[in-house]
Amino acid sequence: MAFWDVLVRILVGSILVYFGVEKGGVFVISTFVGVVLLLTAITGFCPLYKIAGISSKQQQAA
Repeated sequence: MAFWDVLVRILVGSILVYFGVEKGGVFVISTFVGVVLLLTAITGFCPLYKIAGISSKQQQAA
């Protein structure tokens, strides 16, 4: 996972968790999504990327 991808996941995940904690109600779903984004950023592994066969890292020239 590329550095920019990790930064975006941390930023968006933190915002979603904040809204879920502060607002409650419908935003409880955003808490779950935010936690998933934070976990994928911390571990550096995204199951959807694996299933789709994509990567945000640049390929090295051979």
